[in-house]
Amino acid sequence: MLNYILNILTGYGISPDSGIILSNIILLIFLVIISILTNLFTAKIIFKILVLYIKHNKYKWDDIMLKRKVFSRLCHIISPLIAYFFVPAFSVQFQGLMEKIILIYITIIISLVAQALLNSTNDIYNYHTISKTKPIKGIIQILQIIVFLIAAVVIISNILDKSPVIILSGIGALTAVLLIIFKDSLLGLVSGIQIATNDLLRIGDWIEMSKYEANGVVVDISLNTIKVENFDKTITNIPSYAFISDSFKNWRHMQESGGRRIKRSIYIDSTSIEFCNLKMLAKFKKVKCLSNYIKAKEIELEEYNRINNINPTTSISARRLTNIGTFREYIQQYLSSNPYIHKDMVQMVRQLEPGINGVPLEIYAFTNDTAWINYEKIQGDIFDHILSIAPEFNIRIFQSPTGYDVQMGLQKNSQI
Repeated sequence: MLNYILNILTGYGISPDSGIILSNIILLIFLVIISILTNLFTAKIIFKILVLYIKHNKYKWDDIMLKRKVFSRLCHIISPLIAYFFVPAFSVQFQGLMEKIILIYITIIISLVAQALLNSTNDIYNYHTISKTKPIKGIIQILQIIVFLIAAVVIISNILDKSPVIILSGIGALTAVLLIIFKDSLLGLVSGIQIATNDLLRIGDWIEMSKYEANGVVVDISLNTIKVENFDKTITNIPSYAFISDSFKNWRHMQESGGRRIKRSIYIDSTSIEFCNLKMLAKFKKVKCLSNYIKAKEIELEEYNRINNINPTTSISARRLTNIGTFREYIQQYLSSNPYIHKDMVQMVRQLEPGINGVPLEIYAFTNDTAWINYEKIQGDIFDHILSIAPEFNIRIFQSPTGYDVQMGLQKNSQI
């Protein structure tokens, strides 16, 4: 073809040297036109037919690959392949340059297709349940880096007319530099393997990491970062290796166990603690959840005082029921009968060491609903009841003096 064009040009009186250059330019223009037409044909006809087929079949994987532009990028490889077959038609001086340009273009297209294919693989994998416990996004990103490194080596070796092995041996001398550049990626890869192997983290886990002010749900696990959506809807990006080197709290086991802990204290004013008199005991016997407890305790204490020859009405050594002890038993029975408290987990009401804020009475139990909103409602209802019922046991809840307390004190003094 080149000779045919050259003969036509020399026939018009153009010198052979100028004719060779013009012939190559004309042939290049022809090749560009062919490439454009081929690209239009594949994009407008072949690709459209392929899209039509993909959208009307029952498979999902090809829809994902279509969304990730695997097929559209693959269509771009047809034109350079056709152009490569026309390279021998050019003169020897132009063949080398044309071959390099086309091979570089093909390498770039192949690397872009490989990247889209890897992204598609990750998307397809995410449709399976195992992806929640064993994410592969970090591995995919490492493979993408490797693909681009290989493409870069091939392109450089093509430009320099050197073997890729020689280029790689030269890169070996830059290993230290590469380690610094890809330090986070390498640390992320190692931590990603450890996270996946030890099942430390999954997408959807609720985590707390005070160092990074993160308190929310894991929404993405990638090579370099773990993305956490906090409950205030802000996003915190945490380096992957931080989950290996630093401590964090994962609430997954709590959610899987079906119980969420309540561990909160109310503070009793120590001056309101007293022995139960007969009137109080009579009132408590009418309370369904306390009736059996009061009767059993009366028999136990009566037996103890009789054996030890103690008069309960005159001796301070006598054993008697207290209002705080009875109140503690009431709370325990209230928790046991509450339908929202987990029956197979620890339920305990314990008295802690007295302090400047009074006597702490700690409620330790687990709700059978782990959802945050429901948990707070259950916990709130329990303490609403406990705080409201305390006066029935002649118990005062401790709180620091307020303006109301001062005002009431002044009113009493003025009446006196």
